[in-house]
Amino acid sequence: MKMFASERRSKIIDLLHERKRITVKEIASQIGVSEATLRTDLNKMENDGLLTRTHGGAVINEDKENDTSFNVRQKKNKKEKIQISKRALDLIEEKQCILLDASSTALELARLLNSTSLRLTVVTSGLQTAIELKDNPDITVILIGGVVTKKSTSIEGTLGIDILDYVNIDIMFTSANGFSLENGLEDFNLYEVQIKKEIVKRASKVIALVDSSKIGKSSSAVFAKFGQIDRLITDQPIESPFLNKLDAHHIDTIITNET
Repeated sequence: MKMFASERRSKIIDLLHERKRITVKEIASQIGVSEATLRTDLNKMENDGLLTRTHGGAVINEDKENDTSFNVRQKKNKKEKIQISKRALDLIEEKQCILLDASSTALELARLLNSTSLRLTVVTSGLQTAIELKDNPDITVILIGGVVTKKSTSIEGTLGIDILDYVNIDIMFTSANGFSLENGLEDFNLYEVQIKKEIVKRASKVIALVDSSKIGKSSSAVFAKFGQIDRLITDQPIESPFLNKLDAHHIDTIITNET
């Protein structure tokens, strides 16, 4: 079966997390593609800051590895994430069906939902988010099916994506590892990107929950272009030309710390 570039690169990242250093020959034997194809992948991934090329292989970037740890991400900019989540909570109405991704920001929003009596259906790809909400009698939790890998707190791949054909998602609340001027919302986990792309297509409204440290930053792959985003909630005022592009695409912006 032919493997897409995004799938290959996710497998390469998985191998690097396990071994820290790997050769092109080792990767080829693991995932069954040509060494020439893998060299192209590794060069692209190095340009994206995911790894460093070595003679005959690659090593993982330690700072990027730390970025991908959910526990690390959960603690990073926690105050800003809570502020963003509080503003997001104001946008949720009784009896809506909302989507929360597997991000640490969406988990903060889930915690806030537990302090309300809103009757909702919550669809999620986040294991932590599902666990957070599962005992709430007012909320029906739908967990998207798929693959769970070591150290992951999210459902990966598109095996269970068909469940989205049976629900109408009023709002998708999603965070990102980067929100680049060139491409839009981007993430580092290419399996999660696959799911997010499908959800973006189906959701009536897409709201990005992105703290200011992610604005202007790129990551591995794009899951939502500017034209697919309805609203951005962030913690600090946005400068031009980023603000100009948001305005050009009629993206409403909420700033939590605006003076």
